Amino acid sequence: MRLAGPFRIVALIVTVGVTWIALSILLGGPGSRFPRIQQLFTSPESSVTAEPRARKYKCGLPQPCPEEHLAFRMVSGAANVIGPKICLEDKMLMSSVKDNVGRGLNIALVNGVSGELIEARAFDMWAGDVNDLLKFIRPLHEGTLVFVASYDDPATKMNEETRKLFSDLGSKNVKDLAFRDSWVFVGAKGVQNKSPFEQVRESRSQDRQRGECRNSARSIDTGPRGLKTLSPAPEGRGCNSLLP
Repeated sequence: MRLAGPFRIVALIVTVGVTWIALSILLGGPGSRFPRIQQLFTSPESSVTAEPRARKYKCGLPQPCPEEHLAFRMVSGAANVIGPKICLEDKMLMSSVKDNVGRGLNIALVNGVSGELIEARAFDMWAGDVNDLLKFIRPLHEGTLVFVASYDDPATKMNEETRKLFSDLGSKNVKDLAFRDSWVFVGAKGVQNKSPFEQVRESRSQDRQRGECRNSARSIDTGPRGLKTLSPAPEGRGCNSLLP
């Protein structure tokens, strides 16, 4: 009978120990002291490691851009509802959130060497004065990068001089740009060829609600010698380049 007391104590200790182990298995995480026991109670499906999310780089690009390149991503406005976006080096230059976009042409001027924003403005190409746009792009200095994203209507107020100025900046599509076309374009003052950084989506006569036009996974090689030509990157690179 004297052994009844010690047996009760041992039984209590065993019960507490088993309870603690069970709780450790049920509630234990990566720091559990019983990983092997825990594995016995874990289904094979739950032990599969979740696939890692795709890494995003500057401006949400899927691949990194080479050194001495300016990474950018642009999206035109969708109909007259969603505003355009211009992102450069992970900095949003123009967007609805920044409250600096508007109907027509949204243009950001950037230093072609440092990548610093010079000025960003929106020009109403439906009811505005085209002379405001001409005064903005006529005096550009050589090497200035010009980022353009349309919103609603980019072309109604365009005249021959406007189209020629954008053509001189490297655009090959501006001459045919029409009412409510979607247009994104990157050009530069003083370039000697047509830009590969341009996309146009024509508006449909039966559906004036145009879709998005975007230019992404792109970069600009600033180079030490100034901007001379706009060229695609070597094959296999994730970004196109503006080569000096």
